[in-house]
Amino acid sequence: MEPVLTALGFLVLINIAAFAAFAEDKRRAAKGLWRISESSLLTLALLGGWGGAKLAQRRFRHKTRKEPFRTALNSIPAVWVILLGVIWFTGVRP
Repeated sequence: MEPVLTALGFLVLINIAAFAAFAEDKRRAAKGLWRISESSLLTLALLGGWGGAKLAQRRFRHKTRKEPFRTALNSIPAVWVILLGVIWFTGVRP
């Protein structure tokens, strides 16, 4: 049960971090300050913070029309499904 709790804890924290990063980037954009890189935002989403990133994107109306960022962010769940499918069908288990 401990690995499951650890994984859930990680997912909660990475989603909070992704949400906060999007919020901070929006704040910096509004003030004309140095921005958080798109690669950093996408990395947080790819590491498991996609839900927090997507929630922040909608909540703050941030990077909703920016291509190819929008497509990359929206593709992350497909990447995870493919990865999990490969793991499942190859029999590789953690």
